[in-house]
Amino acid sequence: VQLVESGGGLVQSGGSLRLSCAASGFTFSSYHTNWYRQAPGKERELVAGISRLGLGRTTRYADPVKGRFTISRDNAVNLVYLQMNYLKPEDTAVYYCNTGRADWVTAGPYWGQGTQVTVSS
Repeated sequence: VQLVESGGGLVQSGGSLRLSCAASGFTFSSYHTNWYRQAPGKERELVAGISRLGLGRTTRYADPVKGRFTISRDNAVNLVYLQMNYLKPEDTAVYYCNTGRADWVTAGPYWGQGTQVTVSS
């Protein structure tokens, strides 16, 4: 099982980034997939989630990112995306892809290595 994030970087406040998560080694479409983030000195927090195949691509978002971030997935190529618009300095964090559960009870057991997002003011 492997999850590889990409797309992070340095961007000015108000800018945009698109993160990608490439999955391999398991039946990716069978699981919900989430993006989490962890800022320095803070706990890891859920940013967005998208449901597994067969549930109409239901999505969920943390309140701080609603209306600015969009999660999507392409099961044909085992990719999940996080489009981040109107970025703010408080969005600065390491962003992690997470999967491995078919429910929303807790985070799945599989994590990527993370990609750094830095938003300058």
